[in-house]
Amino acid sequence: MSSRAGRAILKRRRAKGRKRLSA
Repeated sequence: MSSRAGRAILKRRRAKGRKRLSA
């Protein structure tokens, strides 16, 4: 889960909800 697609999803989720990624 550490490939280019994984990073693009993490970046999109960070813009939608940074608190969810932290939890």
